[in-house]
Amino acid sequence: MVKMAQNMHLPGKTDSPSLLELKNVTVVRGGRKILDSISLSIEQGEHVAIIGPNGSGKSSLIKTFTKEYHPLAAADGLVLNIMGKATWHVFELRKLLGIVSGDLQHIYCRQVSVLEVVLSGFFSSIGIYYNHKITPEMEARSREVLAFLEISHLADRLMSELSSGEARRVLIGRALVHNPQALILDEPANSLDLKALHGFRESVRKIAGSGKNIILVTHTLEDIIPEINRVILIKDGRIFMDGKKQEILTDANLSELFSLPVEVVEKKGYYQALI
Repeated sequence: MVKMAQNMHLPGKTDSPSLLELKNVTVVRGGRKILDSISLSIEQGEHVAIIGPNGSGKSSLIKTFTKEYHPLAAADGLVLNIMGKATWHVFELRKLLGIVSGDLQHIYCRQVSVLEVVLSGFFSSIGIYYNHKITPEMEARSREVLAFLEISHLADRLMSELSSGEARRVLIGRALVHNPQALILDEPANSLDLKALHGFRESVRKIAGSGKNIILVTHTLEDIIPEINRVILIKDGRIFMDGKKQEILTDANLSELFSLPVEVVEKKGYYQALI
């Protein structure tokens, strides 16, 4: 397998604008390059896993997608396009990209009802405030999403009363309520036990089957659902490898990525790294 820092051409790529496109993107934080000349494209409808060690730049890449981090201007043609546009209002962008992270769950671990959490997705806020006008259509959509995720029975429960797995699925509902083009999962399975992990995976598989992009950011192979067919490895702020899942997830590639001997095992479409 050849290492690739350039964008990979995928079979079946159409002339439609890419969901996300970066070319020569460099991000500096605290005087240090956390992303170094990143070039990649993710197509509409594509399911992708971004894998790397802690500190490799995975979460920084997502924060660049969502405009939390801003790339340096570059003389060699910097591009950061989302659905073919280089300029987005941040609130419009948040409606296009639904994001779920473990950090968000910590913020929401309080006396807020499940229905309110899902409704807050319409406003990209943490909770519902006096200036938020909730319409009957919004509430109907929120309940529709809860039903889709098979957690309607939790609507009136408080987030503080839920298990980690239940709370994570509620946050998926918050991310889906405004019908985004893509669901971005940033280290989504942290703190989940085996039963919760199974439920979480099944929810994500259902979403993938509905036609939305899944972009999974993780350091754990077990998080990768079978529907994901492309894997991007990131190391030291650079694209290390990019290609088809079966070609990228090998003993040699993962051993080099994590700088220790790794054995990759596949069973029923799921992968596991043994050390």
